[in-house]
Amino acid sequence: MRYTSTFNIIYNKLLSTRTKAQSEKVILTIAIASFIIHLTIIYLVDFGIIPLTEPNDLLSSPIAAIYTPFSFILVYEVYLLIHYLPKSITTYIGKQYEIITLIIIRRLFKDLSNISLSTDWFTSAYDLQLTYDLVASVLLFFLIFLFNTQNKGTLNQPTILTPEHEKSIQRFIKIKKIIATILVPILILVALYSLGSWLASATHISGAKEVSIKNINNIFFEQFFTILIIADVVLLLFSLFHTDDFHKVIRNSGFIISTILIRLSFGVTGLLNTALIVIAILFGLLILVIHNLYQKKAIEQHLANP
Repeated sequence: MRYTSTFNIIYNKLLSTRTKAQSEKVILTIAIASFIIHLTIIYLVDFGIIPLTEPNDLLSSPIAAIYTPFSFILVYEVYLLIHYLPKSITTYIGKQYEIITLIIIRRLFKDLSNISLSTDWFTSAYDLQLTYDLVASVLLFFLIFLFNTQNKGTLNQPTILTPEHEKSIQRFIKIKKIIATILVPILILVALYSLGSWLASATHISGAKEVSIKNINNIFFEQFFTILIIADVVLLLFSLFHTDDFHKVIRNSGFIISTILIRLSFGVTGLLNTALIVIAILFGLLILVIHNLYQKKAIEQHLANP
C-alpha cells in the first residue's frame, strides 16, 4: 500500500495533466527564446560580426532558425507520447507517427533554407530529398488522419467486460503507468546526452564524436526510438496476461514492426529513408483497420449469442 502511494505521487509529479500543462508553457518559452537567439546568430554571421570558417547549413538563412524551436517542440511531443501511453496504446502509437512526421517537417525547414532553384532539380540529391519530403509530409498527414479516425472508432466501440476482465485491465494500466514513469527520466537523460554530444562535436572538443549536418535530424530520436522498441516489446509481453485474443496480439505485434521500420529509417538517407517512414505508418494503419474489423465482428457475435 505504501509502495502504491509513493508510486502514484511520482507518477502524478511526472505525468499528470497539471505537469503536462506546465511543461507545455516551459517548452514554448524555450522554443521562442531559442528562435530569437538562433535568428540573432544568423544575422551576426551574415554581417561578419561572428566570423565563420566553415559553411553551416543551420546558419545560412533566417529560414533555418525555425529548425531550433521545432526541435524543442519535438521533445515536448515525445513527452506527450509518454503521457498518453497509460491511456491508450493506439493513441501512443499515433503520437509516434506524429513525431516522425514533424521530424520530416523540421528537416524541410533546414532544406528550404539551402534550396537551389535550377533546371537540374531532378539530378541534385539535395533537391530530390526536398521533393521526397514535400510529398511524404502531405501523404503522412493524410495517413495519420485516417489512423486517428480508426482510433476513435476503436475507442467508441461498445465493450462487454466481466469483473475479472475489469481487474485485468486495471493491472495492465498500472503496468503501462510504471513503464511511462520509467521512460520520463530516460527521455531526460538521452536528451541531455544527445545535446552534450552534439555541442562537444560542434565546438570540436577533443575526443568528441563528429556529428555531421546530415545526421543532425537523427540526434536524440535515433536513440529514443530504439528505447521505444524495447518498451513496445515489454508492453506486448504484459498484454498477453491481459488478453490472448488473436486480433489484439497481432495489432500490438504489428505496432512493434511499425516502430522498428521507423527506427530503421534513421540509418538510411534519400528515397529509402522517406519510403520506410511512409511504409511504417501505412502498415500501422492497415493493422488497426483489420483489428477494428475483427473487434466489430467479435462484439456482434457476442451480442447475438450472449
